[in-house]
Amino acid sequence: DVQLVESGGGSVQAGGSLRLSCTASGYAFTYNYITWFRQAPGKEREGVASIYSGGSPTYYADSVKGRFTISIDNAQNTVWLHMNSLKPVDTAMYYCTARLGRPVRWYSPREYAYWGQGTQVTVS
Repeated sequence: DVQLVESGGGSVQAGGSLRLSCTASGYAFTYNYITWFRQAPGKEREGVASIYSGGSPTYYADSVKGRFTISIDNAQNTVWLHMNSLKPVDTAMYYCTARLGRPVRWYSPREYAYWGQGTQVTVS
């Protein structure tokens, strides 16, 4: 079974930082694009950041550019999302996804086959 497990969420004050992690079991990230999505109550799921398993390219939503950084550690089969200067609008459930091969639209949930259960981020 393929499992993606997110962790690192929590409650922080505006301006604070969090680091989310996504670890895969039963699956290797090689040749994958790994993407973080988020979904706030009543809103659609939106792509936040994406990375190829080789470390580049990376993609970011305009709303998080300059504040969030995505990185990968293939030895640990883990992808990180470093979130700085957090704002209340960043409050959402954050999900990790992966797919083999390059997506046409990295920000579209339909492009991805495997999903984690999510980790909650709350910014007040």
